[in-house]
Amino acid sequence: MALLELKQLHKRFGGLHAVNDVSFRVEPGQIKAVIGPNGAGKTTLFNMISGTFPATSGSVFFQGKDLKGKKPFQVASLGMARTFQNIKMFNGMTALENVMVGRHVRSHAGFLASMFRMPWTWKEERDIREKSMELLALLEIEEHAHTDAVSLAFGQQRAVELARALALEPSLLLLDEPAAGLNIYETAEVGRLITKIRDLGITVLLVEHDMSLVMDISDEIVVLCFGEKIAEDVPATIQQDPEVIKIYLGEE
Repeated sequence: MALLELKQLHKRFGGLHAVNDVSFRVEPGQIKAVIGPNGAGKTTLFNMISGTFPATSGSVFFQGKDLKGKKPFQVASLGMARTFQNIKMFNGMTALENVMVGRHVRSHAGFLASMFRMPWTWKEERDIREKSMELLALLEIEEHAHTDAVSLAFGQQRAVELARALALEPSLLLLDEPAAGLNIYETAEVGRLITKIRDLGITVLLVEHDMSLVMDISDEIVVLCFGEKIAEDVPATIQQDPEVIKIYLGEE
């Protein structure tokens, strides 16, 4: 069974057909990329998968469950985490504290128990802190755990964002342009970290404009243009596809 399956997804905004009859599957253990020019519908597609936008028609199945009508927090609780193109760190919080926020779906202490500092809430907070430190170590930024997150370099903030998403313990990680704003070295590092995450057994679906990164790490690629899927295959085949070449390079 596919981990994620999209069936004939459509999204209209008034007279604009942003996503038109898009279907594909993401198998467990894959790194799958969605590419296409600006305005192709990539982020809209991510928003429908994660529950931010309802689909006009069509279905999204995650682990065999239909996600129709589910809110983003409900989708997250099923094991789907997402990052965004524009990095958002919580001001006044350390890198460690930012990652700890990502554990909220897996925590059980309610407002009153936390307010009155019940003894069992201390253990839960300690466990959350320890797990968050492990994730910072996994992504090789534990030395910055107690640094104000907004003061970190852009590439380091991206690693904190990845750690925060992993704190949810997802089976599927959605990455929206993880290399946006990064230099060549930082992009290579992010690619290495994404592969490392996949090797932990976490499936990855990403939207990305950096073609060298996409071709290096992806198992399969879906190509969108004006909201429609025009190709889906392995990287070597996508690189030779005449329609894809025309979209990116134009006709002679």
